Amino acid sequence: MTIQIGDKIPQAILNELRDGVQPVDTTELFAGKKVVLFAVPGAFTPTCSAKHLPGYVEKFDEFSQRGIDVACLSVNDAFVMGAWAKDQNVPAAVHMLADGNGAFTKALGLELDATAFGMGLRAKRFALYAEDGVVKQLHVEAPGEFKVSSADYVLEHLA
Repeated sequence: MTIQIGDKIPQAILNELRDGVQPVDTTELFAGKKVVLFAVPGAFTPTCSAKHLPGYVEKFDEFSQRGIDVACLSVNDAFVMGAWAKDQNVPAAVHMLADGNGAFTKALGLELDATAFGMGLRAKRFALYAEDGVVKQLHVEAPGEFKVSSADYVLEHLA
């Protein structure tokens, strides 16, 4: 079942490349904070690299001024996410989270079967906003679209 507004973010261990691969517990990541988590089907893929991640990099200061942390999620490994962050000049304060086996993505109910494209299990393109680990907004894209999970859209819909 897909996570819904009002639901608590499920506990999982993700990875992030910071002085080596570091575990990131989602409970700690979201506890007592405002966080925008956006997910992409894959690092280095066209829309993700040309629009999705760059939009959040460009608008990072606007989220930060509102006291909101920014995290990017992909079903990739931490080394790929680290290389993508470097390639895209992502600020160090943005969490580039690797869900290597897709367990967190499955727990959210937001997995995408991309086996027809040779990509296996991936995350649907989405953005969610949570306060203290509780989902306040959830924006899931229709297949092949990029509208409701953009940084601009999320900023526009924040109270």
